[in-house]
Amino acid sequence: MIKVLLVLAFINFAFAQDILTQYRLNGIKGIEQRLDLELTDKSYWDKVLSQVDTKYGYIETAMDILTCNKKQSSLELHIMDKNNTFHKINNYSAFTGKYSGDKMTEGDLRTPIGIYNIVKKIDKVDSFYGPLALVTSYPNLYDRYNNKDGHGIWIHGLPLNKERDEFTKGCIAIGNDDIVCLDKEINYDKTLLIINDTEIKTYPSKDDLAVVLSNLYMWRYAWIYNDIKTYLSFYDESFKRFDGMQIKEFTTYKNRVFNKAEKKSIEFTNISVIPYPDYEKNIYEISFNENYESESFSFSGNKRLIVKLTNTEFKILTER
Repeated sequence: MIKVLLVLAFINFAFAQDILTQYRLNGIKGIEQRLDLELTDKSYWDKVLSQVDTKYGYIETAMDILTCNKKQSSLELHIMDKNNTFHKINNYSAFTGKYSGDKMTEGDLRTPIGIYNIVKKIDKVDSFYGPLALVTSYPNLYDRYNNKDGHGIWIHGLPLNKERDEFTKGCIAIGNDDIVCLDKEINYDKTLLIINDTEIKTYPSKDDLAVVLSNLYMWRYAWIYNDIKTYLSFYDESFKRFDGMQIKEFTTYKNRVFNKAEKKSIEFTNISVIPYPDYEKNIYEISFNENYESESFSFSGNKRLIVKLTNTEFKILTER
């Protein structure tokens, strides 16, 4: 009941009266679908976004953001405060790959462009990499979609006992005191690394983010209520799942699942919607924790989508 009343605080009185009547007569199941539908309304997300800092996108849980500007040879740390507002904490001088542009293949001496997580810390490294290294998630889901290869992109220090070139093979290298400082300031599990060739001068509009979020919940709504036609309409013709499954095979697979007509419970929490550095391409990474329950299958874990926004709808390019 408490959950229902909290939701009612965000909707108009007439609608609230109608919802309460349905709840009184039919219980919580009688209003779930109405509430799920309300989450697809862009105006709801407009209100949500008006109250949060969307400098780097929409982020529901506190995150540390590292931004690397390859042209300016810098790595900046931005931390979200208790009011969910980002503040720049530090700016470190950085070495990056020898050549500009996005990394495409192993050994091309380029630092990738994109959005990455810090997956682990290595305390004991070769002295060439300084006191420690932070391992990034390159190649990520979108890199694999674009058939990029290579591995071992780290943030690390400088040689302890010898000089080095003023570029890396693709990693990001900062001073040894800086890497030690950074190590103390970030939470690895809640850190995003955004790498770009230049400074991020424009930021995502709240309107675009509202469109992405409303589409996310339209996709969820179709999924929950077994609307296979609408569900599949969110997938691009070029769709390729993380395991290589392409749109034709994926469509066959999903039709088979939806034909079971099972009741489902699907909850999304800890959502983040981050635009890729080249905003003109309108590519967004969406990640969230998904709790899925049906009669034949259950799942609880992280879900990730890469989508392309066109006007008022997105298309899913890949997912994991």
